[in-house]
Amino acid sequence: MRILRMAIILCLSLFVLLAGCGQKPAEQPESTETAPAEATASIPIETVTIDGFSMNYFRFGQGEKTFVMLPGLSAQGVMGSAEQITDAYAMMTDDFTVYVFDPRNELPGSYSVSEMAEDMAQVLASLGLGPVYVMGASMGGMAALELAAHHPEFVEKMVLASSAVQMKDEQFQTLDRWIRLAREGDAEALYLDFGKSIYPEEIFEQSRDALVEASKTVTENNLNRFVILAESMRGFDVTDDMDKIECPILAINDKEDHVLGEEAVKTMEQSMSRCEDGEFYLYDGYGHAVYDTAPDFKERMLRFFMK
Repeated sequence: MRILRMAIILCLSLFVLLAGCGQKPAEQPESTETAPAEATASIPIETVTIDGFSMNYFRFGQGEKTFVMLPGLSAQGVMGSAEQITDAYAMMTDDFTVYVFDPRNELPGSYSVSEMAEDMAQVLASLGLGPVYVMGASMGGMAALELAAHHPEFVEKMVLASSAVQMKDEQFQTLDRWIRLAREGDAEALYLDFGKSIYPEEIFEQSRDALVEASKTVTENNLNRFVILAESMRGFDVTDDMDKIECPILAINDKEDHVLGEEAVKTMEQSMSRCEDGEFYLYDGYGHAVYDTAPDFKERMLRFFMK
């Protein structure tokens, strides 16, 4: 039950499973911007503004090192789950000050993972952060790879969780299905397909009702943003830039990743074997959301950062 509860409330997976987030303003029916985030009871939501865009984030902890978390593809963002994430990563707070970011608020109609990484570099520079310790989950891991390859001065160490170094057409089948459901406005089918794809079967079956309820909070604006962010990964390929990455990397995947597929996991393992400071760890049975479901994931990440 503990694993199930954390898998549902932790929002570093592909969607936020919390009710009542992000209602769409009636006067902006086609907007893909995120509404200003509200602070939780104890974790204030902050916004950094750069020329042309803004980005929401929250921070916690009092450590001397800086730890940045880049979430995966999200329907509603992670700002509404600041307290849950803070509780889940409390073990980091003695050694790290933790920053958690959502993607930029103002999304253009066409966007790429490379542009996402450039946004992140500008934000880190604006906040005076770096070099930082980074954990990127799924899409966030792809952005972390681009960041480390093209802005190595910002990354001290990096953990990639259920991520990939490239997304071939055949690896995009699950995302294509989600994009179609989002465009059709079928949030319930989208959330159920999501749950079935990223969670082990037992967790999915136990969380089915929660997924249905969460889907009722999804707005048209959420779905529009989701499509743009999902499309940002199409054609992603950082294999030719891996030799530019100077920081140590720990890549963590699971054998039963039904989102990225077996080939993506093998390619990641091969890439880590070619990196001078690359490590690879493979779980078995925790699914794509291994960063939520594996009970020792955070301890494994912390050990890597601290050694």
